[in-house]
Amino acid sequence: MYCLLKLVPLFLAVAVCNGWLFGDFVGKQKEQDEISLWPLPQKFQSSAVAFKLSPASFQIVHAKQSSAGPSCSLLENAFRRYELHSPLFTFEPVLCYKRFCSLCVDELSIDEPSAVLKAANVWGALRGLETFSQLVYEDYYGVNNINKTDISDFPRFAHRGILLDSSRHFLPLKVILLGHRTPLPLLKSNWDSVYHWGAYHPFTHVYTPSDVKMVIEFARMRGIRVIPEFDTPGHTESWGNGIKDLLTPCYSGSSPSGTFGPVNPILNSSYDFMTQFFKEISTVFPDAYIHLGGDEVDFRCWESNPDIQKFMAQQGFGKDYSKLESFYIQRLLDIVAATKKGYMVWQEVFDNGVKLKADTQIHVWKGRPQYQDEMGQVTAAGFRALLSTPWYLNRISYGQDWVNIYKADPQNFTGTDAQKKLVIGGEACLWGEYVDATNLTPRLWPRASAVAERLWSDKSVTDVGNAYNRLVQHRCRMVKRGIPAEPLFVGHCRQEYKGL
Repeated sequence: MYCLLKLVPLFLAVAVCNGWLFGDFVGKQKEQDEISLWPLPQKFQSSAVAFKLSPASFQIVHAKQSSAGPSCSLLENAFRRYELHSPLFTFEPVLCYKRFCSLCVDELSIDEPSAVLKAANVWGALRGLETFSQLVYEDYYGVNNINKTDISDFPRFAHRGILLDSSRHFLPLKVILLGHRTPLPLLKSNWDSVYHWGAYHPFTHVYTPSDVKMVIEFARMRGIRVIPEFDTPGHTESWGNGIKDLLTPCYSGSSPSGTFGPVNPILNSSYDFMTQFFKEISTVFPDAYIHLGGDEVDFRCWESNPDIQKFMAQQGFGKDYSKLESFYIQRLLDIVAATKKGYMVWQEVFDNGVKLKADTQIHVWKGRPQYQDEMGQVTAAGFRALLSTPWYLNRISYGQDWVNIYKADPQNFTGTDAQKKLVIGGEACLWGEYVDATNLTPRLWPRASAVAERLWSDKSVTDVGNAYNRLVQHRCRMVKRGIPAEPLFVGHCRQEYKGL
């Protein structure tokens, strides 16, 4: 075997052992367009000098200095996955750390006769492996090549996420996890780090506790956080079918109409349920944060209910039902804080003046007022902000709408340097009114890739023409891996000549 994966404390290194990593010297590379890294690394230098890769002689193993060895199932599984993508590689275990990192730094150096990957922990190593896989290209003779390359990389923002909505249309577990329509593995290949999960609740379409556990572990093995959203007091109609008196009875005149509105904020039983519910949720989802929603609360049912009206008068809220919403949200936040979890909320919670913990993350999604103004106000108040407004991927239009997605920058607002540092990143959102298992993947990719590069690469990476050339190749790479990503424009993938 020609290569070993050498590990020293806190660093993962690929080094040479007993021979050559590369086959015969190829010379000047002629397929420059094949080297299309996505997202673009922070520092990237590639030479036209190329080397052949020999499937028969290429192998990666861990060195004697390894502090983990075969016990690291996370990387063992990663190596097997990359074997499927490229039969060229035989991967074996290296380093395993249990703690996620939001600023994974890795270095990749490729030269004759070795490739060296250094990473501070396993999460950086996963990203480095993806980079290495993207550097391998096939020439016109069908030979695998890799160029002399030096890369130093880390993400610009810590929070790089995708929101999937399984409440409007149920997304079967196999769509989330398995087969060719697979959101979670693509998060890693596009270097996003957070899966924001909504839920569905009919009797025949549920996620069992074992399903949830499977999704969380599946994501963890790919370096992806899973953050559930339990949106209240609005968007809770389905909750009322299982929890008596949780929702507010709506009235028509002086009589109940038979319909129900948001969570009833004046009953202690509502808060008793929320206490029990979030206590359980805090044990199921290991992430430090839970998304609590708080958006789009329709006040009309509250306004019609005589008991709510009486409570409003007692509290001195007058006719301002946003104060009632804030009353509910404040109690909910206290309940969640008692579970030692942090929370994310939609921007309305901040806009309505709810008292928030200092570590609250405000999720900006509205277009009016301008999201730039909202980002400025949130960060001026000292809160961390993440952006989704320009990245609602369920909104489609004719033409290359990925361009505007790519141009949007979460730090593009008037504010101080200290405010800009409070921007932790953003999320691409794919709401499910018109999306189900049949069209989720092509609707998501490669448009979500544009968001991924904006949140990973340096702020100076803004050349749309260069991005287009690389994204076309990245989309073809996804197609070659079995992912039905939609085309950016007219054209074809090179592998299509072979009928792949």
